[in-house]
Amino acid sequence: MDQDSLEALRDLVDRASNIVFFTGAGISTESGIPDFRSQGTGIWEKMKPIYFEEFLRSEEARSEQWRRKFAGDMKMEGAEPNRGHLAIAKLVEMGKCQGVITQNVDNLHQNAGVPDDRVIELHGNTSYARCLSCEMRYELADLRQQFERQQRIDPCSRCGGIIKTATISFGQAMPEDAMRRAQAFTEKCDLMIATGSTLIVYPAAGFPEYAKQLGSKLAILNREATPLDGIADVVVHAEIGPTLSYIAGIN
Repeated sequence: MDQDSLEALRDLVDRASNIVFFTGAGISTESGIPDFRSQGTGIWEKMKPIYFEEFLRSEEARSEQWRRKFAGDMKMEGAEPNRGHLAIAKLVEMGKCQGVITQNVDNLHQNAGVPDDRVIELHGNTSYARCLSCEMRYELADLRQQFERQQRIDPCSRCGGIIKTATISFGQAMPEDAMRRAQAFTEKCDLMIATGSTLIVYPAAGFPEYAKQLGSKLAILNREATPLDGIADVVVHAEIGPTLSYIAGIN
């Protein structure tokens, strides 16, 4: 780890009064959740994603999506927040951090103690399901029992619509409310810390760029280089949990 870069990041955090974290899959790999795109280990190298249009059109595709979910292919069940999540929660509690814009769907920021209204989930949440028509919420434990009995999920009991995990699939429109809230967070921050993201998936990755354009400081904490390293005020290539623990003053 480059100690000078680490100290420069800590100095930015100390001087900031309204931090926003932008987090990607890399923060959760330390909780045992594989990311989606890494060569050799990424989820999409091992199985083809099911696109939203296919999910809507095909009962077979829907059953396969639920099979993957309940077989634990995503390895999210049982995952616990790691030191990175806990450090961000500490900064929120201290009043230094406004909140988190996340590309992740694992609920670990909330489990670490960040209030629900301080977490903006650009790609949804995989810990529950909703009807795509009326938005009625369904708990996964109930749906799992149903799927184990009949290898499919019945239509919504309220309106007959299709039930899907509350995540954003390939080809599905980004959630308008989350995008608006993320823009508002970005416009208020004086420091954005992009953490564990490749910063290649748009429109989500546009928020760190937008923050910099508005005059905010931009820090990038990631194990590998990103396309935005050249515009960042500080870049730290290191493990996320230990780095954020040091920044937040957690042993």
